[in-house]
Amino acid sequence: PFSKTVIATLLMQTIPSTFNATYLLHLGLTILSWFIPFLFDWRLVLCAYSVVLLQFVVFGGCLMNRGHALNDAENDHTFYAHLMENAGLKVNRAKVKGFVRSWIYVLLGAITVLWQVVLGHSALLF
Repeated sequence: PFSKTVIATLLMQTIPSTFNATYLLHLGLTILSWFIPFLFDWRLVLCAYSVVLLQFVVFGGCLMNRGHALNDAENDHTFYAHLMENAGLKVNRAKVKGFVRSWIYVLLGAITVLWQVVLGHSALLF
């Protein structure tokens, strides 16, 4: 079945991580982060993205990674690189880490402001 295939893929990791509830929460939040520009009010979205960026500065990495034993302090490991490599993509981990830790949430924040403030679309949920 599909679920066994997905789980088997996640367990064949190039970047070590523990498959647990925190992993699933992190996966869900990562996927959600790409949709929240359309779901929630732009002010909430910008606050959420700011908290994510702030954790990188204050704690030197992603707190969620620690919850599923992904060591992002060495070898440029990030959850995004982990997911991409598990999907069979060969990525430059340092570039992925640089993009995730600096630009991705700024870009998503800009998309949020463009969609809601400039183009005048309302958030779908609140």
